[in-house]
Amino acid sequence: MAQTYDAAGRPDHPGEKGAEDPVRLLEIRETPLSVDEVFAAVGDHAAGGTALFVGTVRDHDGGADVARLGYSSHPSAEAELRRVAEKVVADHPVRALAAVHRVGDLEVGDLAVVVAVSCPHRAEAFAACRRLIDDLKHEVPIWKHQTFGDGTEEWVGV
Repeated sequence: MAQTYDAAGRPDHPGEKGAEDPVRLLEIRETPLSVDEVFAAVGDHAAGGTALFVGTVRDHDGGADVARLGYSSHPSAEAELRRVAEKVVADHPVRALAAVHRVGDLEVGDLAVVVAVSCPHRAEAFAACRRLIDDLKHEVPIWKHQTFGDGTEEWVGV
């Protein structure tokens, strides 16, 4: 049987394309996040590359000490997260994708967001994961309320 090739000149193999339903886990939750859970959700034998991003609460922002912060979300946030994920899947050969974001009160060091993408190749996985986290932060209605060490407060993303 003769080898066929896709539009980019790569071997035309099912593993080189995106999976039919690659969105494996999307959630906004109040409970602590797990890197292991997200990583396991994107496991795929046709993927040669998996990229994972973990966002944590840091102890400073804009030169000020952060004492604590809270995340809140609009009721449409999960639907918007799905829309963002589906755009990433449409534009990249994603085998599997997962994203979870925390809401509620968080402490310095807590995980705020974990996203992961697996693709046939590493460059594709990096690009898709970067797009996923960037679009999530810009388009999904999740807002951060920071309280600084001096008692002042600030909303971010509103």
